[in-house]
Amino acid sequence: MTGFKAGTQRLTAGRAVGDIFTGVIIALVSIPISMGYSQIAGLPAVYGLYGSVLPILIFALLSSSPQFIFGIDAAPCALVGAFLTESGIALGSDEAIKTVPLITFCTALCLLLFYIFRADRLINYVSTPVMGGFITGISSTIILMQIPKLYGADAGTGELIELISHIAKTVGDTNLISVALGTGALVLLVASRKIVPKLPMSIIVMVGGVLLSKYAGLSDKGVRMLGTVKKGLPSFIIPDFSDIDVSMILRVSLTVALVIMTETLLASNSTASKGGYKLDTRREILTYSLANFSSAFTGSTPANGSVSRTSMNLQFGGRTKLVSYTASAVMVVILLFFTGFIKLMPVPVLTAIVISALISTLEFDLAHKLFKTDRKELLSFIGAFLGVLVLGTVYGVIIGVILSFAEVISKTTNPKRSFLGIIPGHEGFHSLERNSDAIPLKNAVIYRFSSNLYFANVKMFTSEITSSLSSETRAVIVDAGAICSIDMTAAEEVKTLRRKLSEQGIDLYFTCHIAELNDRFRMFGLTDMIEKGHCRQTIAAALDDAGLGHGEYALSGEPTGRRVRPELEWAFGEDAEREIEHLTEMTISDIPSEASPEKIDRDINRTVNVWKDLSPADRENMLDHLYGHSAEISKKLGMEREKVEEAIAARKIRLILGTVRNGLSAEGLKRQNERFEKTLGERFPERLENILKARENVINRLSPEEQATIRDFYGTKTDI
Repeated sequence: MTGFKAGTQRLTAGRAVGDIFTGVIIALVSIPISMGYSQIAGLPAVYGLYGSVLPILIFALLSSSPQFIFGIDAAPCALVGAFLTESGIALGSDEAIKTVPLITFCTALCLLLFYIFRADRLINYVSTPVMGGFITGISSTIILMQIPKLYGADAGTGELIELISHIAKTVGDTNLISVALGTGALVLLVASRKIVPKLPMSIIVMVGGVLLSKYAGLSDKGVRMLGTVKKGLPSFIIPDFSDIDVSMILRVSLTVALVIMTETLLASNSTASKGGYKLDTRREILTYSLANFSSAFTGSTPANGSVSRTSMNLQFGGRTKLVSYTASAVMVVILLFFTGFIKLMPVPVLTAIVISALISTLEFDLAHKLFKTDRKELLSFIGAFLGVLVLGTVYGVIIGVILSFAEVISKTTNPKRSFLGIIPGHEGFHSLERNSDAIPLKNAVIYRFSSNLYFANVKMFTSEITSSLSSETRAVIVDAGAICSIDMTAAEEVKTLRRKLSEQGIDLYFTCHIAELNDRFRMFGLTDMIEKGHCRQTIAAALDDAGLGHGEYALSGEPTGRRVRPELEWAFGEDAEREIEHLTEMTISDIPSEASPEKIDRDINRTVNVWKDLSPADRENMLDHLYGHSAEISKKLGMEREKVEEAIAARKIRLILGTVRNGLSAEGLKRQNERFEKTLGERFPERLENILKARENVINRLSPEEQATIRDFYGTKTDI
């Protein structure tokens, strides 16, 4: 069967069966979720089932997300219920049944306006840590709402303090059978996810609950059931705006629409990222609007993206929109023919199913990763998490956006920057901070600034340049490769800096920048920088123009003396030593036990070429590191240590000869070798003597011409 495309996945017969099965699970799980949230919003429970037919179907037809699940969910329902309570409208009353569809209709209208005015762009400013904290906060809030239902009480409402207070007040009325059912089901669901993740434990637990209810008389023992639901599909209604304060309705609807857009876009973007497909965020907002119009015309509550049901969909391997189509169709069948079994469903068991799904959406693993990698971003995660949990979804959205903007501002006002220098034997200019073998130029300051230059960071820019000057400085060269724009304030500061430098006999250059930056210079009165050649395409051109040499530059000092790996240090930073140790261990483990000295040399050669573009200095450093493991290699092979060290020496000598033959400078290798021998001689003089003997044995086997080259390199004229 060739199959057909659904969403972004190709739907085959096997995939279709799996997605239909997952759709049935989603529909069954939606029964307790949607009924419970509908009651929180002030409507009879059956309206939750009505809201699980058309909204999910319309979402599936129009959404660009093949895996996300839409429906009646916690945050919008909680906001609607809170509005009714504040307005003095009794939950479940005729007035509530009239008012809620109006809120849903106006919510859909607000979402339509969000679509027209491209409000989806707001989400581009929400970072992954903020998104993770936001989703975790919402999931944690809903879990706290649901916990009382595990022991037979009503669900909580509000934020953290209200939810904890509700739990404390109701826990005294615990029904022990409810606790046993709810906690037992929850433990079984969580454990099965790890042990047998593909087993539909939710369905098994649900069926088990119905059977226990029917044959063990759970309702007679004080265990709550979902209650009776009348058969039939929802009626089509026209929201009635008569005798309604429209301004109040619009105010709560705007809030609900903002929550729906933000929460659903954040969660669906996260799902899309994990699923490897792209989301059309503007199209999504239009879809949310149309889905909510359909919910309003069936008298139901505002609909939202469901984190818990989406998590369950992913858990059971749902890949296409067929899951949503199936869930909608199954809900129709349930409303027409099978509402009778709903009254047998124990609330604690179905609550456990909801909580189990929500637990998998918590992203505390992301918080742990941020704790180890970036504490600033961890604060963004915590801020968004606590904002939702303590203050509510609306304030959580606001806090999340503020934190994201604060992160952007922080990174632009305090961008990455560094001073550059020369690594002898290497082309280009290198960070003095990241490359400890890099040496600053004697007469020039080279400064890399990795951000646009504007009013909030220009003081830092000028201050760091000024503080770097010395009496020998003749030029300041800005590597402006990352500067794409400059504002008026920054341009004025650059003028001032240029004047002050000129008074000290120092030229200021901007280099490596895009051509449009020159246009900005001319716009803000810096035209003479371009006319006088102080805007150059390369750093080398600026140095040449300043009369500081062409390719050969005066340096302000010698290398630091540290044993470093220029390429590896650049790549791994502080972890460079760990990386070279890893490569050394890999070399040793790859050497076969029957290896001869020649094969050892071959294996060493293979390992040091793992980074094919490493400089000769990097490779020599790796070989120096292997000397420290010569005893370990000797023991593994049952071979004399001297033979192992000769193999390493042979590889080093070939590296030196290859460098010289290719016309490259061996000065960097020579300085590196001198540092190595000096350090080893100070700490382990006997080891140095053994290594020099091994090297001499290798040199004696070379041709006369090669011997002369190597002895000149090492500064030895006679045998040891």
